[in-house]
Amino acid sequence: MLSMAGKVAIVTGAGSVGPGWGNGKAIATLLARQGASVFLIDIEEAAVNETRGIITGEGGICAIHRCDMMNSADVAEMVQACLACFSHIDVLVNNVGGSAPGDPVSMPEEVWDRQIDFNLKTAFLGCKYVLPVMVEQGKGAIVNISSVAGMRNDFGSGRVHVGYSASKAGVIQLSRSTAGAYAKRGIRVNTVVPGLMHTPLVETRLAKTVGNNDVSALIEARNKAVPIGRMGDAWDVAHAVLFLASDEARYITGTEIIVDGGLTAAMP
Repeated sequence: MLSMAGKVAIVTGAGSVGPGWGNGKAIATLLARQGASVFLIDIEEAAVNETRGIITGEGGICAIHRCDMMNSADVAEMVQACLACFSHIDVLVNNVGGSAPGDPVSMPEEVWDRQIDFNLKTAFLGCKYVLPVMVEQGKGAIVNISSVAGMRNDFGSGRVHVGYSASKAGVIQLSRSTAGAYAKRGIRVNTVVPGLMHTPLVETRLAKTVGNNDVSALIEARNKAVPIGRMGDAWDVAHAVLFLASDEARYITGTEIIVDGGLTAAMP
């Protein structure tokens, strides 16, 4: 079940921003454990090298490639490098992204532009250059990573990240629209929508930007906000990605798996 043997998967953002398991690191490791050859993409070589060390240490197959997913030439070259290394591409996981605080007045225009590029353009460019390969093969699966911030707004928390919310909503519609365009060509496109997850991002970035440098209080507040009683983690995201990338999901396209412990169901 959920075997990825013989498949080649590109995972972008395959490193981690700090110690522990980020989404990309867990996704790449899980796909490798299930038999995939994984092409690990990140702009931070040290971070992606750590993921490579884990996979190879477990006997898995992978290769790394440094790529700025916001740069079209970089992405085009990355896809060709993957083909040169593994000869085909069965799965693309678009996992690059991150949030910046601000509403339309307080957010500088350059921050808005970067949010759109970082969260949405990266997925667009991944699709742009991988889809022709999948069309030629007559098959493929793309999984884009969005966020519950692209579906609901938690006005009670006081946290506003208009660029992140808009771009992550765009990722969902990018997936749906692309799925419709390529369904008859054997290519499936779906989205995983994480909620409040306990990844290294909490300690390394969110504690500073939204947690007043109080990690314990931030973790407690995030756990309390989830109906199931706790945040999820990167493995919860990874298992949803694995399913959508697998042949068991062969009849699923143009939709989302929400991984949020009931968070969005409880929101207005």
